[in-house]
Formats: sequence, structure tokens, C-alpha cells
Amino acid sequence: MGEVSTIGLDIAKSVFQVHGVDVAGAVVIRKRVSRAKVLEYFGELPPCLVGIEACPSAHHWGREIQALGHTVRLIPPSYVKAYLKRGKNDANDAAAICEAVTRPSMRFVPIKTKEQQTALMLHRARQLLVRQRTMLSNALRGHLAELGIVSAKGRNGTAELLRIIADGRVSPAVCGILKVLARQYGAIGTEIASIDKSIMALHRGCEASRRLAEIPGIGPIGATALVAEIGDWNAFSSGRSVAAWIGLVPKQHTTGGKDRLGSITKQGNRYLRWLLVVGAMAVIRYARKHGTQKRPWLGRLMERRPTKVGPSWSGARDTRSRNCCWRHDARRQIDRQHQLARA
Repeated sequence: MGEVSTIGLDIAKSVFQVHGVDVAGAVVIRKRVSRAKVLEYFGELPPCLVGIEACPSAHHWGREIQALGHTVRLIPPSYVKAYLKRGKNDANDAAAICEAVTRPSMRFVPIKTKEQQTALMLHRARQLLVRQRTMLSNALRGHLAELGIVSAKGRNGTAELLRIIADGRVSPAVCGILKVLARQYGAIGTEIASIDKSIMALHRGCEASRRLAEIPGIGPIGATALVAEIGDWNAFSSGRSVAAWIGLVPKQHTTGGKDRLGSITKQGNRYLRWLLVVGAMAVIRYARKHGTQKRPWLGRLMERRPTKVGPSWSGARDTRSRNCCWRHDARRQIDRQHQLARA
């Protein structure tokens, strides 16, 4: 039995499962380790390749184990599934991870830094509050519609309903109930505004985010989300690879030499895809109002594609533009460093 060279680590809340093999593939470790002793255990092992299923907490353990001298690779769970044998349990999951991490064609997830995860926490908290505000708005509309009171769509219509509640145009019993929802609606709006200020401060302090915001359809929220989620754009071979990773490319079903392209795959990061499509919709609305002289390709796209299909194509195209912008900036920084070194 040789020395361990590859480890599959199945992480959980309290107990982690370790599966290790040597260079020949023979199993040398099959052990459960408590959460408190994980770092101590890996500190006693020789440097080896460690595979972990990618999840939000996996980035923390990846950084900590990598600091101990190991090489850590995060694998998408869907790619590990093919190597799972028989029933699903912690030991089999760890063995599947150990097998998958050694595959030459396996694709890995880059380990996020603490700064990236902090920025993503802002976005996830904001998204949660926005959903809660939408729920409260729908509840107010539904309750008042039962009394025959309706308003226009959007937040302006909700503001009109809030004025009706504040003015007491409904019965005192109904007014008391709806004021509870109205207060909650206003409090959530205040918290969202506070998070927006934090995102704006983060955007102003990040050069990469400011450069991305120069592209039409991208604002501080979209730019900071792209920087936090993607991090290193050099991990992608092309701009289309970025679009495919986000899920903005057509779903392919090709056989017998016949190409069949369907709707977008909707695989990958749902939040980024939503931000890009919403931004593309804003660009299309502006183009319809002011013309497409500066973007003739957008005019041709609007002529031959339906309204809801255009934003997906535009978002994919903008993603490729962002990739080119990022790579050009990186090359320029490298050239600048070389010039300074020669000077």
C-alpha cells in the first residue's frame, strides 16, 4: 500500500468523508473526520490532490486546505454523478469525487476569494429582499382587489395603493391589517437602498467593474456581479464559452450531421443570466425609442427575431464583448508591467 496521492472529500455540516488512493489507484484512506479536526487531519498528510464538490462552503475549505500545501480542485456536482457507484452515501460520494478529480478532461470551478464571496453575499441578500418586496406588493394588490380597488402595474401602482391605505379610504379593520404589510414594504425598501449603496461603493472601488459598466445594458449591479462570479476571465477560451457557461447559447441536438438548435440552454448561473437579459431589454427599449443608428446589428436582430428572443441574443453578444474587453485590459496591464521592467 503506497502513500496517498489523491483524495476525494465529501463535505457536510458536521462530519466529512475522506477517500484517498495512491498513485496506483489502490484505496489507502477511507475515513470519517469531524468538522473541527479536518484542517488538523489534512495538515498531517503529505501534499496531494484534493477534490471537493463545488458549493458555497467548498470555497472556504478549498482556501484553507490549499494553504496547507495541497492542490485543491472544485468539481461541479453534476459532473461527479457519472462516477457514483451503486447507492448514494457519504463514502460512495467521496469515492466518486476521488475518481472524477483525476480525469484529464474534467472541468473545475475556480476557488473564489473572500472578497468575491462578500460581494456575492450583497447580491444574494438584495435578491432575497427584492423577492420579499414583490411578495408584499402582490399581497397588497390582492387584498385591495377583493374590495374593488386596483391600480396600474409596477411600483408606481403600488405607491398609489400605499397612499390609499395611508389616507384611510378603506374600513378601519382592513386598514389596520394592510398597514402592517405597508410598513414591512417600506422597511424592505429602505434595506434594499442601503445594500444598493454598498454595491455602488464596491463598484467605484473596482476598476474592472467600472470598465464593464461602460458597456450598454450593464450597470453597477451587473458589473459587480460579473466580477464577483467570474473573477478570472482567462479561465474561458472565448467569449462564447462565457455565454455558454451562463446559459445564453442555443440548446443543441445534433445527430447524423443535421444541426438542430432550440431555445437557450438556461444552464449555469441563473442570476447573471437574469441580469444580462434585463439589461439587454433596456437597450432594446432605448433603441426602439431613439433608433439603432449606432447599433445596426441590433436593428437587424429586432427585425427578424421576436421581442423576447432578441434580449437573449443581445445578452450573449454583450457577454462576448465583456470577455474581449477584459482580455484586452489584462494584456494591456501585462504590457505595461513589461515596459516598467525594461525601464
